[in-house]
Amino acid sequence: MSTQEGDESDRKKYEFRKVIEELDEFEGSGTQLVTIYVPPDRQVSDVAAHVTQEHSEASNIKSKQTRTNVQDALTSIKDRLKYYDNYPPENGMVLFSGAVDSGGGQTEMITRVLENPPQPVESFRYHCDSDFLTEPLEQMLADKGLYGLVVLDRREANVGWLRGKRVEPVKSASSLVPGKQRKGGQSAQRFARLRLEAIDNFYQEIAEMANDLFVAQRHELDGILVGGPSPTKDEFLDGDYLHHELQDKVLGKFDVSYTDESGLYDLVDAAQDALADAEVMKDKSQMEEFFKQLHQGDLATYGFDATRRNLIMGSVERLLISEDLRKDVVTYDCDGTEEFELIDRRSDTPDHTCESGSSAEVVEREDAIEHLISIAEQRGTETKFISTDFEKGEQLYDAFGGIAGILRYSTGV
Repeated sequence: MSTQEGDESDRKKYEFRKVIEELDEFEGSGTQLVTIYVPPDRQVSDVAAHVTQEHSEASNIKSKQTRTNVQDALTSIKDRLKYYDNYPPENGMVLFSGAVDSGGGQTEMITRVLENPPQPVESFRYHCDSDFLTEPLEQMLADKGLYGLVVLDRREANVGWLRGKRVEPVKSASSLVPGKQRKGGQSAQRFARLRLEAIDNFYQEIAEMANDLFVAQRHELDGILVGGPSPTKDEFLDGDYLHHELQDKVLGKFDVSYTDESGLYDLVDAAQDALADAEVMKDKSQMEEFFKQLHQGDLATYGFDATRRNLIMGSVERLLISEDLRKDVVTYDCDGTEEFELIDRRSDTPDHTCESGSSAEVVEREDAIEHLISIAEQRGTETKFISTDFEKGEQLYDAFGGIAGILRYSTGV
């Protein structure tokens, strides 16, 4: 994946996360908030027909208010579906509609359509409750990483992918390796030689399956997991059967009892610690470089004001933003000069006194992350979102305000 594609993916995930957080705050009185997950292969006409059927069945709801709100939500969804032709977007879409509590005993009808979530919607789902159903989307956002999976013993092998949290079996093979000789038949020495040759041939066949599947995407691969009983998996890895570039990406070997398709799932379960470490290592390396420059060099910046000024100058090579940052930036007009203030997203827009002492006029209030990324994109700056699941990631959020940067050159700002 190119740097630009990675940045776009991170930004898209952030935008979806922001919408999900907004949806999670909505509450309905009774089961009147409607959520519909539409997979990419589901015809829009089928979805519209299902909505029409649910609208009809909603007439049986005893509470008049709930009945009206559910039917209004379904009508709003059906109106939105008219904007689509035969099929939804490439990854499907999710529709949310309902009367939400707006305070003071009042309700407000809202409708949201999320197109092309980070992962394809897997199945059609209709949900009506007091909350919108966002858990499947949250799981998609948590889905990170592309890993190759190999499980094998001397009888069979399976190869597949781990895409985020989804295991995808792809290829399988069965061996012709004979069982251990007990008595009679060929001489023990000749039988042992033929058996070793059969094992070697089977390992080569497994490696060929893995190479065919993984080599083309070796630059996108975050790692390879190998599972099976001992000594099979050890023989396979120690024998250098895999392509040399794939060999370097093996994160570890794990004891797995089954080597059919279910073994791929067992492998993922057995490798949870390794997977967590691999994912967070990417963020750790970013923060280690930042702290190195902070303490030993002069190519680090942090905080909203300093980082923003460096971004505008084009001196930031890599913008680092905490995944937990939830701030807005307010732009004020101070007698023709712009001044900025970073505030909590839930706070009201505060009054601002200009540096000159005059009163300020609010020009704009926007999401701080989107504000910074917009400048970064104009200056060719790479953006990285940093998890708080490790110590230095927490430090970025707690000690540096969730905003930092690694510079191309020193600016003294």
